[in-house]
Amino acid sequence: MHSRLLAAVVAVILLLLLAADAARGKNLASSFLAPHNASRRQVGLPPLAWDEKLAAYARNYAAARSGDCALTHSHGPYGENLFHGSGIGWKPADVVTAWVQERALYDPASNVCRGGHGACGHYTQIVWRRTTAVGCALAPCSGGRGTYGVCSYNPPGNYVGMRPY
Repeated sequence: MHSRLLAAVVAVILLLLLAADAARGKNLASSFLAPHNASRRQVGLPPLAWDEKLAAYARNYAAARSGDCALTHSHGPYGENLFHGSGIGWKPADVVTAWVQERALYDPASNVCRGGHGACGHYTQIVWRRTTAVGCALAPCSGGRGTYGVCSYNPPGNYVGMRPY
């Protein structure tokens, strides 16, 4: 009887841990999605959906880069925004807000980024009309050298000569 009770307690604890992990994942997703979709609303675009496959891709890449935290793209099948912030305590909204600030560098009339190539590419990926899904991750940089962020987008955007919206 004791072993059955112990097994039941372990099963309940595992279920509670899984539920807590799922809640954290849902909170992380909404923390990344809200600022993405606010920016898309500003230009009349539909919201992005969270995609767990894209989030897993972003988590794997963030973990792989956490050793050097280099802003080097994965060259995978998705669109990608990268972030490296010094220190700890970066939240998903902080990361997306840093990218969205590039809006000031984008001239929609001429479809040009003021400030050179790529100066507003994070922003234009966020508001790329054909992109429908996103998945993101944060990882600590080794040695306390900051926070690394990745968002993966599908379908990808930022095609030369095309307007984002």
